[in-house]
Amino acid sequence: MRFQSGFVARAEKVAMEIRAVERADTVQDVLAPAGWSDPQIEAWLDWSESQVPAPLLTGDWLNGGVDAWADGLAARGLSAGVFADRAEAAAFAAELAATILLGLAAPVGRAAAQPAEIVDLSDPAAAIRLAEHRADRATARLALQSAETLADALCAVADAVDRCEGPRGDCGDPSRNPALGRVAATARRRGATDADILRAIDGERPTLALRPFQEGAPLIALANRTQVAAGAPEALLAAEAMLDGGLILTFHPRDADIMAEPAAGRAMLNLGAVAGLSADLEVLPDLVRLWAVALDLQTAGESSIALGLDGLLTALALSGGDLAVRAEAVAGLVATTAAETSVELARLRGPCVEWDGVKSEAADAHRARLARLKANTDPLAAVAARTTGKPAPRRHAAIGLFVDDVDARLRLGLGSASAVDIFQTADGEIGRRLAPALATALARADGDLEAAERHLFGRRTLVEAPGVDHAALRALGFTDIELAAVEQALAWADGFDAVFAAPVLDPGFIRDVLGLEDGDGPLLNLLGVPEEAEAAAALWVFGHGDLSGWGDAPETVSALLADPTGVEAGLRRMIEPFSDSADTAMEMLDWRATTAQAARRLSQVAAEGRRAVRLCRAAPPSGPLLTLPTAEPAPRFEAPRPTPVAAPPTERVVERVVERQRARRKLPDRRKGYIQKAAVGGHKVYIHTGEYEDGELGEIFIDMHKEGAAFRSLMNNFAIAISIGLQYGVPLDEFVDAFVFTRFEPAGRVTGNDSIKSATSILDYIFRELGVSYLDRAELANADAEHPNPDDLGDGKHDEGEAVPAARFISKGFARGSAPDNLVVLPFGKKAEPEPKVVANTEAVACPSCGDFSLQQRGAAWVCDTCGAAPAMQGGDQG
Repeated sequence: MRFQSGFVARAEKVAMEIRAVERADTVQDVLAPAGWSDPQIEAWLDWSESQVPAPLLTGDWLNGGVDAWADGLAARGLSAGVFADRAEAAAFAAELAATILLGLAAPVGRAAAQPAEIVDLSDPAAAIRLAEHRADRATARLALQSAETLADALCAVADAVDRCEGPRGDCGDPSRNPALGRVAATARRRGATDADILRAIDGERPTLALRPFQEGAPLIALANRTQVAAGAPEALLAAEAMLDGGLILTFHPRDADIMAEPAAGRAMLNLGAVAGLSADLEVLPDLVRLWAVALDLQTAGESSIALGLDGLLTALALSGGDLAVRAEAVAGLVATTAAETSVELARLRGPCVEWDGVKSEAADAHRARLARLKANTDPLAAVAARTTGKPAPRRHAAIGLFVDDVDARLRLGLGSASAVDIFQTADGEIGRRLAPALATALARADGDLEAAERHLFGRRTLVEAPGVDHAALRALGFTDIELAAVEQALAWADGFDAVFAAPVLDPGFIRDVLGLEDGDGPLLNLLGVPEEAEAAAALWVFGHGDLSGWGDAPETVSALLADPTGVEAGLRRMIEPFSDSADTAMEMLDWRATTAQAARRLSQVAAEGRRAVRLCRAAPPSGPLLTLPTAEPAPRFEAPRPTPVAAPPTERVVERVVERQRARRKLPDRRKGYIQKAAVGGHKVYIHTGEYEDGELGEIFIDMHKEGAAFRSLMNNFAIAISIGLQYGVPLDEFVDAFVFTRFEPAGRVTGNDSIKSATSILDYIFRELGVSYLDRAELANADAEHPNPDDLGDGKHDEGEAVPAARFISKGFARGSAPDNLVVLPFGKKAEPEPKVVANTEAVACPSCGDFSLQQRGAAWVCDTCGAAPAMQGGDQG
């Protein structure tokens, strides 16, 4: 068999580059096409290592794996008589490797090693077999979930012991360690034995090799189409077993037999890449012939092969024309070319052993396909009709056109049929764009590509956004700095929750300006932004995610743009009549679909004439789906017991078991505190405190003016660290004892603080102030200003003073003006020592100068309140 398809010449024009690819234990420099993504290269390397012995992986591109695999098939074909000489074999290997380099095709491994089981729904024992199959799959799935839950519970038991502070014996005793008792009871409810719990208490943590649920060979059910379409009990029986995707329903014994023994040789053809080489798909017959021979050599005489047609939507969009008509013509061309190649191989290697049993069905299928091709108006259909010869013995009993394999799609760089195409840029970044197939179709219909992408991906800016724009955010307190950070984050975020939160917005801005705490909920909702306004802004910024609601879509492509997945499913139905195997792609139902809903879908499929159907519930939404009430324990009633005789008291040592609380105690949104301004060694320091409702210190802020940016930042972050420690329960005493008497500059005399007059450092001053104010640590005060020694703590006494109005200490803003103004505060709540009273003469005396009785004694002198005279008075009665 000669192969002169021209793929080698095209492959020589592919740009190649050396890429650094991470492997399991090293980083390899691999020569690969420049247009391939890193995951695509890694997938090909994984395939090469599984198909080719390690000593042969020493070639050029992709470590020589593809060339070695193709050379191995050529050698097998030469020995089997497929090729006349070494030149033909070498040409075949070169062309085959070139198709992989061009991204036209990829080999796929065998679907299942063992044949699947077929169950006839008309058999009375079918219900029992379907129930067993459903139970086996449910057991495997639930066992995995239970193992994960049980492992978490036992780890929680070990954590409860590790968190305990106390004697080891008490920490490991559920009766003495309440936390251990709670988690141990939970572990027992989840199925753990007491032995497992005791091992976890001893520190043994379960190590499980949990793997995702592995999808095995599905069960194949054979049913009567008419009965299923009519909603007979068989439809309900099949629907009950199909909800987890483990059952395929078919209506013809031949289809069931082919599905039970899937093709040993499978390959996936990338029709989109074929259309990229030639829009009229003129190279498609050469590609099919080449890979049909390759699959026959790979399977060593197996009776069925499959050439999966993928990238169909892209290929048809590039080539133009009616999609359904074009899809049927392409499928006919592939099927007839593969059949003629199989006939040619049968002449060289002999027909398959099953041919006598299937030749009548093959002849019927041949005539039906030929009739469909002659009725098709596409030029490719005419080419396919001319290619089809008379029915003859084939090398393969079945040639399928459907292959569903995730790894092969990754090796070919194929994505799902959706409006969004995710790709890797030249610099290694991940980008998003409108799917090339949809972009091509839109361009052919003279549609606005930029408008489509704006509707799909949004504008990624809040400028002129409805509901929430820059003006609305400025009204809420945002400045140019915050708006710039938000605009920068909108380029990569998927929603507002990731944008209006730390670290995009500074935590200090959220707390001090907006008056909120990060993590309390969606920021825009807490700020009072209506949900309708937020939703409108989100559509403006992030787009709609699809084009189903785009009003400017051209009418000719509106259905394609709105639902590309549905359009591709329709194209697969156009391919199915030309395939010996039925389409068994999974059809997703709602995650809460019932058996009755699945049965109705089966009736629709049967009425539509589909050859097979496979249903499955979609994955449920992430997160909690139920709001459950808190269960209260049932009251326990015990019979009265006789009062025991009191035993003599015995002394025992009581050990305290303390469970460390790791939860963070949130401060109230409106909190009390004070601001203290002082200067240490001439450097101004502002201390701002925040308190819980009970008056306990919960946070501090430290601000120093006219200092370097690095020093100010260090003090700010130091204050944040102290605040977090306080909120997680670290006693203030620990901080005070740790930081008083620390010695570094600035230090020296303190001014502006009535309790602290000198400090050895900024930290010494701060924690002396906090100790005096919140812990009544009077010994830390050094209010004697005349003692300049910073280590002199003084006597801790404050200057005596008069009663001060309470408004001096109560924040009018915090109390919202409701603080009474007729209260006074005695200095520090202590009475001053009584002073000796001076008894003054209270009897009025006549002034010798003016005669008024207004002469008063002032100390040792007499002064007239009327004329101001100060006569010299003699002792005795002046009356």
